[in-house]
Amino acid sequence: MSNVKFFGGEQYPVEMHKVRIIQKLNLLPVEERLVAAQEAGHNTFLLENKDVFLDMLTDSGVNAMSQDQQAAMFRADDAYAGSATFTRLRDKVVEIFGMPHFLPVHQGRAAEHLLSTVLVKPGTYVPMNYHFTTSKAHVVANGGEVLELIKPEGLQVTSEHPFKGDMDVAALRALISDKGADAIAFVRMEAGTNLIGGQPVSLANMTEVSAVCRDHGIPFVMDASLIADNLYFCKTREASCADLDVREIMRAMCDLYDVIYFSARKVGFGRGGGICVRDDRLFHKLRELIPLFEGFLTYGGMSVREIEAITVGLDETMDLDMINQGPIFIDYMVRELERRGVPVITPPGGLGAHIDAMRFLDHLDQHDYPAAALASALYIASGVRGMERGTMSEQRNADGSEPLAHMELVRLALPRRVFTLSQLNYAIDRLDWLYQNRRLIGGMEFTEEPEILRFFFGRLAPKGSDWPAALVAQFREDFGDSL
Repeated sequence: MSNVKFFGGEQYPVEMHKVRIIQKLNLLPVEERLVAAQEAGHNTFLLENKDVFLDMLTDSGVNAMSQDQQAAMFRADDAYAGSATFTRLRDKVVEIFGMPHFLPVHQGRAAEHLLSTVLVKPGTYVPMNYHFTTSKAHVVANGGEVLELIKPEGLQVTSEHPFKGDMDVAALRALISDKGADAIAFVRMEAGTNLIGGQPVSLANMTEVSAVCRDHGIPFVMDASLIADNLYFCKTREASCADLDVREIMRAMCDLYDVIYFSARKVGFGRGGGICVRDDRLFHKLRELIPLFEGFLTYGGMSVREIEAITVGLDETMDLDMINQGPIFIDYMVRELERRGVPVITPPGGLGAHIDAMRFLDHLDQHDYPAAALASALYIASGVRGMERGTMSEQRNADGSEPLAHMELVRLALPRRVFTLSQLNYAIDRLDWLYQNRRLIGGMEFTEEPEILRFFFGRLAPKGSDWPAALVAQFREDFGDSL
């Protein structure tokens, strides 16, 4: 890994790549950003990209590809069956993940759908270190119940605990003792945990959980969508991994699991996904569903051009200088926001910087959707599009009651190799200004509320006052005619 120091003592991350293709950005005046927010129902998912300056909504499918990925796309074999392109991907997946079977799917949630369809039965349980929105939705849709067994440190918003994504092994053993192994559909480990700040899981914890699962014959499943960041953190934070290279850490992890699925929109920097399976019988059960829901077995709903790019991208994920780019830039952004007093999740994790909306907007009740309010306010103040990861991202209980999220976060994802340091500094500056004017921000309420995954297309309105207009007025007072 490159270790660059500056003579003057400054500490900045250094891009280990150069820009060769660009996309022009557009920064609207603040008044037009307010109109765009209103038209989108103050839901950043519903903003049109032409109205967005820096898109930090997600890192899914929007990472920059390498020149080798772009070149590989031109050799794609578009045969419907028996494609050489698929063979190259399958062979690379077997090489890296070390499992004998691979099934292609169009993205990560497709893998979740198939796994839940086959493994989850009504009344069964799926313990997780922490849920992701779609993983939980698929389990519940098949009659199962998700149980979160994150260690207590995982829900501490500020700490320097290196692996806040670790599962509580004692709690897992107690659950198995109470419910019985047959009641556990599978144990899911997300490496790292998206909804609590992209926090990683240690190899040591994976090893402990794997031993429990194997002792009781319970399938152990990893969501490896954020595995690149997790590999970096194991390499740099876990003593037992310090002398291992990335491939060795990856294989040590993979050998612990029965099933590994991933969104290649995150790992691999393409647009697709896959399921790696160890057991022959489970593989054949899943294989039957691929043509039904995804496509034929040699493309699984993916473009062959994307399959070629993913093959190269997975190989590049084994290069520490490639996978460190996300974490080191996230670390810079988090530490700079922390220095300015802006409440953030620490330690810095993967995926992006996570703003703690409950501390940022401590004058709001959690039922007023503070993370959603802050995401809208940030867009109005800056043109930066983040994502609400709080109570709005949950769904109501069967009785209509509102389950409050453990955390109210605004996630500012940093797609890999996309933004420059000056663009990060712009986002930091506008967050700093917004924090100084946080009392202007009010709550939100639903005007349209879907029953499932409401954060995708629900619509909101300011609650109690027209606080977005007051925010625009303060912006003009402080910034003059600046955008």
